[in-house]
Amino acid sequence: MSKKLLIAVVIVVLGLSWAYAQQQQAVDEKALAKAMVEKAAAFLNENGKEKTIAEINKPDGQFVQGELYVFAYDLNAVMLAHPKNPKLIGQSLMDKPDSKGKLFRKEIIDKAKSAGSGWVDYFYLNPQTGKEEAKTTYLKKAGDMVICCGAYK
Repeated sequence: MSKKLLIAVVIVVLGLSWAYAQQQQAVDEKALAKAMVEKAAAFLNENGKEKTIAEINKPDGQFVQGELYVFAYDLNAVMLAHPKNPKLIGQSLMDKPDSKGKLFRKEIIDKAKSAGSGWVDYFYLNPQTGKEEAKTTYLKKAGDMVICCGAYK
C-alpha cells in the first residue's frame, strides 16, 4: 500500500470515528434529557408543584447537567420554571417563534395536550456556547405542567 493511500485510509477512518462519536453523544444526550424529564415528573408527584418549580429554577440544582436543563410551562405556554433564563418566568411564550419562525412552544403545548409526551425540534440559543443551535426537546405533561428538557444536536 502506498503512503498516500495509507494516509487517505487513516483520514477516512478517523472521520468516520469522529462522526460516530458525535452521533452517540447526541443519542446519549437525548436519553439523558428524557430521563431528566421523567425524574422531574416523579419529583412533582412526590413533592408537589411549588417545590418542583423551586427545584427546577435552581441553576445548580438536580435538574441541570451541563448543557441539559429541565424547564416547565403551564398549559398555556407561560414559563413556570427555567434555571438558565429566569427572565422568561411568568411570560406567555405561545406566540414567540424561534429564529426560523417556528412556533415551537405552541407545538410543545399541543403535543403535551394530545399525546402527553414526545419530542419537538427547533432552534435555540445554547447558554453554554452562546450560539443558536438546533435543539430537540422531550416534553411530558404532568398534571397542569409541561416538563421539558432539550438536547442540542
